[in-house]
Amino acid sequence: MDTQIDLSNPLPLAQALIRRPSITPADAGALDVVQNALESLGFACRRYPFGEVDNLYARLGSGSPCFMFAGHTDVVPPGAGAGWEKPPFGAEESDGVLWGRGAADMKGAIAAMIASVQRYLAENGAPAGSIAFLITGDEEGPAINGTRAALEALAEEGERFDHCLVGEPTNPNALGDTIKSGRRGSLNCTITVTGRQGHVAYPERAENPIPALLSLLDRLRARKLDDGAPHFQPSNLEITTIDVGNPTTNVIPATATARFNIRFNIKHTGADLVRWIEDEAAKADLDFDGTVKTGIHVAGEAFLTPAGAFTTLLQDCVEAETGRRPALTTGGGTSDARYIQAYGPVAEFGLVGATMHQVNERVPVSDIETLTRIYTRILTCYFRDTPA
Repeated sequence: MDTQIDLSNPLPLAQALIRRPSITPADAGALDVVQNALESLGFACRRYPFGEVDNLYARLGSGSPCFMFAGHTDVVPPGAGAGWEKPPFGAEESDGVLWGRGAADMKGAIAAMIASVQRYLAENGAPAGSIAFLITGDEEGPAINGTRAALEALAEEGERFDHCLVGEPTNPNALGDTIKSGRRGSLNCTITVTGRQGHVAYPERAENPIPALLSLLDRLRARKLDDGAPHFQPSNLEITTIDVGNPTTNVIPATATARFNIRFNIKHTGADLVRWIEDEAAKADLDFDGTVKTGIHVAGEAFLTPAGAFTTLLQDCVEAETGRRPALTTGGGTSDARYIQAYGPVAEFGLVGATMHQVNERVPVSDIETLTRIYTRILTCYFRDTPA
């Protein structure tokens, strides 16, 4: 990182991060940018590599309370380069807009976090407690060797935080729209039905796996999971693919496979849903002269950080800088907050996510500056009046 970067200004720091093509699981020097900046502010930094993924933990101070910023420097691939108006890793600023992969999700927010700490320290000195950063490199990938692995290692070392703010792009339209105070859980399932291949003219000599698979999927889809829960929309099961791979018209195939995802609220646990799916698969297996196998992965449990002093502090600070009072919501996809919630209260607030994961990802520079002011205000209010 250029040592001449003014850390109170988030724009050049965001540009330095975007110029590192840190496509999961590659780091490409992005964490070095963060580490160099935080060390210059007095943070003690440690790296936590797991497999191909590198992660960074940094802490300023050793006392309580500990406020932790969390996020990720890894990004999704840029897609078709010809579709970009500006180079995806060029970090160009044009007419008040910063362009590049990760500008919204979420290198712009990481730059705002670091700049907010610089401004807070310049105005207030060391906090009456600690500020920590957990910046990881596997959020856009399998999410195995990033936040989850790093948190387990940190817990074993005795590291604790009191409250955490994740910088995901939570706002759908304008800065100040929403704070994520929870997330739905996510379950992925693959069902493979194996029968007996045969000629379509002699079905008695074969066992067609397709009707058995469709019948099982119909039973799963027929269940109304719930009508929603407080702060959550109804849970939903969505079939994402049904595959047979049969190139002929006169052969009954031997196998048929389907995949589906369930996004579930706090009325369910992953374990309960797994048992239900496995029970239904076992019933299908009894009525079929073949086998029905399931492969199920719970990617995250549903959670809710209850409204209280912490969420009110966040709402007050956002409203003070934007004039909008953000709603507390739980919609959308998953994030690494699903792992952080097991260790302490967590909420999410970052930039506008309208262009995240798209060609021509971009954010207004003014939004990054406003987000920096919001984060600075949060730190000031937090250490002045720590939430219970």
